[in-house]
Amino acid sequence: MTQRGKLILSWVLVALWAALIFFMSAHAGSDFSGTGPLAAVKGWLVSLAAPAFGEDSDIVNVAAHFCEYLVFGMLLSRAVRLTVPGRPHWWGVLAAMALASAYGITDELHQAFVPGRLCDPADWLTDTLGASLGATLAAILVRGDGRREKRDGRGPSQ
Repeated sequence: MTQRGKLILSWVLVALWAALIFFMSAHAGSDFSGTGPLAAVKGWLVSLAAPAFGEDSDIVNVAAHFCEYLVFGMLLSRAVRLTVPGRPHWWGVLAAMALASAYGITDELHQAFVPGRLCDPADWLTDTLGASLGATLAAILVRGDGRREKRDGRGPSQ
């Protein structure tokens, strides 16, 4: 795939993941309590978490926010790195964290208009922490891959 193709694909994946986050935010947790695959996954996770965290725990919601944004941070990190090549890895991590955190703010504002949801700064913090870990992990993986390629004499790949 060409460098331009990789760049376009990376931002398409970011946009698709942002759309998934938007879709999930447009539904209250009770929307996933009926039947269907998402309800089954949620029910299974709640049954796993209840013994450890209590019946009234909202740990599944916290984990969902964290995991959604962990992936988002990874995707943003790659897209930023491909968009602005030559920058240090830490720069891409910070840019991805800032973009994901800003999207997290808009996500929480969106939830304020969804029946059964609310705008929760703690969710935004969870989103930002997840994205920060995801962007950092992506940078570590890329740096490790680049070092391995240099050692093998192949040069870095994008």
